Amino acid sequence: MNTNDEAVRRDERTVELVYRTSTADVARALRARDAHTAAGRRRRWAIPVAGTFGLGVGVLEMVTDGAVTGPALGLVAAGALLWMITLFGPRLQARAFRGLLEKAGETRAVVDGSGVLVATASSETRIGWAAQPTYAETADAFVMLSDDKGAVAMTVLPKRGIQAPADADGLRALLDANLRRL
Repeated sequence: MNTNDEAVRRDERTVELVYRTSTADVARALRARDAHTAAGRRRRWAIPVAGTFGLGVGVLEMVTDGAVTGPALGLVAAGALLWMITLFGPRLQARAFRGLLEKAGETRAVVDGSGVLVATASSETRIGWAAQPTYAETADAFVMLSDDKGAVAMTVLPKRGIQAPADADGLRALLDANLRRL
C-alpha cells in the first residue's frame, strides 16, 4: 500500500469521482479561471477593447482615405484576431490538451481532508489544499485554482464524475472546509 492510499484512509469523509476529462471541461475551467482572477478579468475586457479599437481605426482609415492600404488592413486584421481570441481562446487552448486527455484515459479523483488524489492511466498526483487554496463552482464542475496572479495551476473536478447524488454536497462541504470559494 502506498502513502497516498494511507492519506485517503486517514479522513473518514471522502468523495470519489470517476470521469474522463474532456476538452469542454478544460475550456469551461479556463473560463471560470478568467472570471475569478484579476489577470483573467483584465484579459476579458482588454482584448475585446483592443480588438474593437483596431477594427474601428482600421475601418475609419479606409473610409477617410478611400483606399485599402497595408496599415489599415493590418489594423482590421489585428482587431479581428483579437476578437477571435476573445470568443474562441479557451476552446482553442483546451484543444491543445486533447492528446494528453486521450492518453490519460479515465480519471479517478479522491477528495478527503488532506487534499485531492488524482490518478489516471499514466500518473498519480496528490494536491494538498495549500497548493490550490481557492475554488470556483460552475454548473458542470468544481475548479480548484492556485493563488498566483494568473492561477496557473488548476484542477477540474467535473460534477458528472460524482458517484452518488449526495456526494455533490459532501464534495462542496470538503472544499468549503479547506478552500476559499470564489
